[in-house]
Amino acid sequence: MEHGVKRENWDRFWSATGTRRFTQKSWSKVRIMEVLDDVVREGMEVLDAGCGSGFFSSYFMNKGCRVWSLDHSAASLEITRKNTHGKCEAYLQEDLFREGWTESYAGKFDLIFTDGLFEHFSSADQQRLMDRFRMLKKENGIVATFVPNCYSWWEFVRPLVMPGIKEVPFTPSRLKELHNGMRILKTGGLNVLPLRLSPEKLFGSRLGMLLYVLAV
Repeated sequence: MEHGVKRENWDRFWSATGTRRFTQKSWSKVRIMEVLDDVVREGMEVLDAGCGSGFFSSYFMNKGCRVWSLDHSAASLEITRKNTHGKCEAYLQEDLFREGWTESYAGKFDLIFTDGLFEHFSSADQQRLMDRFRMLKKENGIVATFVPNCYSWWEFVRPLVMPGIKEVPFTPSRLKELHNGMRILKTGGLNVLPLRLSPEKLFGSRLGMLLYVLAV
């Protein structure tokens, strides 16, 4: 059964030469790393769920973490393997909804990270994913969720940058609701424009391109 965007669409997306921009440092990645720096510690066991280009898998490895990179797309994992020099603990081509593999990793991870994952699924499947992550994390493990903000300018640009990839962006309240039953450590919005006084800088939790929650 397919969930979200079909695997062949992601394979096509990650095989395109234009996706080189997703392997390079950007303002959005810088801001995400600033948030993660507060919670990432050496020795953590991390699941990079929907690893994409492997940029954050590499970030976690450079922080001294043990990393499991997971994606539905073989093309994505190929890029991730290259960007991490084959040094991740595992490269998992998996459907997050498949029961078998998750059972063997239950209670394993100190941190489960997603950037640009939940918005590709229905509300019901989003909740199923979060329930799955609760099973996969340790008792005090952290789920770090980054999603697009429906009030951001990015939503007007994204269809041109990511043709064929559909998504439903979040409101701040919907993102918090997804983490019901968990203790929220931090939440907010991220400015991704390199402007000191940009609207997103001043009102990131409302107008920022990305919204995030860190929860245990």
